[in-house]
Amino acid sequence: MEEVIKIEGGHRLNGTVRISGSKNATVALIPAAVLAYGPVTICGVPNISDVRSLSVLLNELGVQVTKKQEDIIIIDPTGMENRPLVGESVSKLRASYYFMGALLGKYGRVEMKMPGGCYLGPRPIDLHLKGFEALGASVQYERGSYIIEAKELVGNKIFLDISSVGATINIMMAAVYAKGRTTIENAAKEPEIIDIATMLNKMGAHIRGMGTSVITIDGVDRLMGCFHEIIPDRIEAATYVVLAAAAADEMVIENIIPQHLDALLMKLDEIGIDLEVEVDKVKVHGMKGELKGTAIKTKPYPGFATDIQQPLTTLLTQANGQSIITETIYPERFKHCGELKKMGAHIDVMVPSCFINGPVRLSGTEVVATDLRCGAALVVAGLIADGITEIHDIYHIDRGYENLDGKLSELGAHIWRETIE
Repeated sequence: MEEVIKIEGGHRLNGTVRISGSKNATVALIPAAVLAYGPVTICGVPNISDVRSLSVLLNELGVQVTKKQEDIIIIDPTGMENRPLVGESVSKLRASYYFMGALLGKYGRVEMKMPGGCYLGPRPIDLHLKGFEALGASVQYERGSYIIEAKELVGNKIFLDISSVGATINIMMAAVYAKGRTTIENAAKEPEIIDIATMLNKMGAHIRGMGTSVITIDGVDRLMGCFHEIIPDRIEAATYVVLAAAAADEMVIENIIPQHLDALLMKLDEIGIDLEVEVDKVKVHGMKGELKGTAIKTKPYPGFATDIQQPLTTLLTQANGQSIITETIYPERFKHCGELKKMGAHIDVMVPSCFINGPVRLSGTEVVATDLRCGAALVVAGLIADGITEIHDIYHIDRGYENLDGKLSELGAHIWRETIE
């Protein structure tokens, strides 16, 4: 038995959609909360399966998790114990690696299985481990688990070979309790890093420079609980902007921070989408005329986000001429192209680029969400295709999009779930 999403194409979207809290911030904020010696209240938590998986890990550590309202959770680490994280939940979720930094920082030791998540090609965690070693920890790999320990963590200068978001956050979490000052150079600048540093500072940490390429952390003895509201999800926001560009007459995407979407909004304007940007929302009025093909290169923030090239590929099948997407972050992130070709798209993949020739009419068929953002690309395709699109492996979609089918139904999409054998 398997649950699938079905979409009947050709129904135009209209109305307003509200964006949930950031998935990529949430999956780091929840592990960061265990650094406190008191309850942490987090507001704006998206109702996605990744959050449920993290709650299971918290319970394994003896941390109490209480859901106060639909989007508010209280994490209370008062009765917490540093236990090995070697269960099933770790391998389901890549972001479980944030417990490495948090537990190493708080207890000076962590034992943990290799984390899982979407397969997007090699995503090594050697930068995280190098960072921990620079702070004085030893790293061993035994029987599928990492054992990372230090008698004492001491601040140091750390240069990241690649400005990795995960490594920046993990080192920052370990360093809050290290003696003296830690400097992370070539740090990632993503908005989610600012959000996590902001919460840690509310808890009593001394972190400066987040959002720039040099972050300094002065170690402290103790962090306390706090109240924190998560920033809106810029990738969910970008996905709905692309959905609106492809399939809406008029749609408003609200609860967003427009500057987080600058690279996408400028591209959409360039290819011929009519949109207006306000303080905390974007209004999409459909296409100005015929869409023009374009060239895009993914880059770390504030460049064009790798997470949004997949949904955008679908939109570009409707543009005149050839579009080229070059992937500099995850060169293998083109599995969606094979699925879109099943629907009639003209796409050639020559890693690290794909070449999209349009415009073409897409036809509904059976497709597979090979990863989270591939799922988003197929939803965009289903909305504009002739006939019915049936999407399999939708657990990927549920990992990162809160109530996607519910939100789209309210906008006028014909989208539903079915259980098939």
